[in-house]
Amino acid sequence: MPTLDWIGKDAVIRHHKEVPFRLLEPDASLSHGDPAEGNLIVQGDNLHALKALLPKYAGRVKCIYIDPPYNTGNEGWIYNDKVNSPEINKWLGQTVGKEAEDLSRHDKWLCMMYPRLVLLKQ
Repeated sequence: MPTLDWIGKDAVIRHHKEVPFRLLEPDASLSHGDPAEGNLIVQGDNLHALKALLPKYAGRVKCIYIDPPYNTGNEGWIYNDKVNSPEINKWLGQTVGKEAEDLSRHDKWLCMMYPRLVLLKQ
């Protein structure tokens, strides 16, 4: 079976387990519709939001729509998707270690996305 390997994969393959659980707090001023219908929009860091959804929604979600930026390098957009951002570089340095200095932009993107994809699957 084919596999996808990249620099830093070993360091991030279990990162989703290190992300702490957080409580989702509804904001009535932003809410609309009947909460019993089961629809939900979560605003926040997607890694933390996905982890917060697991206790109640694991295995019960029918559809997840994400629109990741795919590392276009387009910094003029409202969402800076450049994987060389200080936050991503800091996280990569802490998580991947010295090996992170040699990462290409695709390695960085895969390191960032892998934990999120694991949580999406759950």
